[in-house]
Amino acid sequence: MDALELTRSLVRIDSTTGREGPVAAFLAAVLEQEGWIVVRQPVDEGRFNVYAHLGGPEVVFSTHLDTVPPFIDLREDETWLHGRGTCDAKGLAAAMIAAAERLRATGETRIGLLFVVGEENGSEGAAAAARLEPRGRFLINGEPTENQLTIGQKGVLRANLVATGRAAHSAYPDEGESAIVPLLDTLQRVQHITLPPHPVLGDMTLNIGRIEGGRAPNVIPDHARAELLFRTVMPHDDLKRAIEAALEPRVTVTYPLEIPSVVSTAPKGWQTTVVSFASDLPFLASWGEGYQLGPGTIRVAHTAEERIRKTDLQRGIVLYEKLARDLLARGAA
Repeated sequence: MDALELTRSLVRIDSTTGREGPVAAFLAAVLEQEGWIVVRQPVDEGRFNVYAHLGGPEVVFSTHLDTVPPFIDLREDETWLHGRGTCDAKGLAAAMIAAAERLRATGETRIGLLFVVGEENGSEGAAAAARLEPRGRFLINGEPTENQLTIGQKGVLRANLVATGRAAHSAYPDEGESAIVPLLDTLQRVQHITLPPHPVLGDMTLNIGRIEGGRAPNVIPDHARAELLFRTVMPHDDLKRAIEAALEPRVTVTYPLEIPSVVSTAPKGWQTTVVSFASDLPFLASWGEGYQLGPGTIRVAHTAEERIRKTDLQRGIVLYEKLARDLLARGAA
């Protein structure tokens, strides 16, 4: 399996989230031609996950087929493949298939390949994959980690604050109630929430990503809201309680997004790291102990400069094969 050529073919297909049908169909056909048992799992109209196995998988390679917009067609030079999906994550899918084929060529059949849709907007493909069978005991998720094995991923808690007030002419402030003032006081208190760091994942972080409110400078604001995103390292119950204790009167909170953190046991002999970005990995927990590994860097993913070094992609194949063998050996012990 030529991983570079497969990457070229995949990147040339526009698969921005919601349009994954053609790339999934292409990949399913490639795997069927190579003799894999292939399952096309519908997610919604025209979109499906691709699951390939040889009967009894114990280690499953997985990554996503969708990309962020806009579509950027393939171009390359001597060193790099450029284009949308080269490192996030079509190049990784190609490297996983190449590693699986290397394993199969030596008689190893306890391998699966799971390629999902929708990772960039809600992880609905990964959520649907929980209904697939057979599942293994270990899952290797593909994200661009600079070919470093990741044993931990911070979680996500999104908190939306909404403040209410009473509008009035700003010349007569006693006749109104500002919504912005209690929101700002709440944000000040939320910024001072401290929780214990995790020994592997480190500290929780907070981004106040959006604030809006009011109607005009000469009107007492009757509404205001803020959107916050925490990168979490522990279960969310204590954090929620701290947020709710920080609320000023007339401020409420909802939690539209929660993704748990992930920590796995480091395989013997591997140098490991952790990441702060989110991925499908927490949604694939039913597939066994999870790891994350892949060539390329997240720092160019989602940008106009997305690219992957050809030698890094080839190195990724070697590492995927080695990690699978190490996990299979652990499973047999």
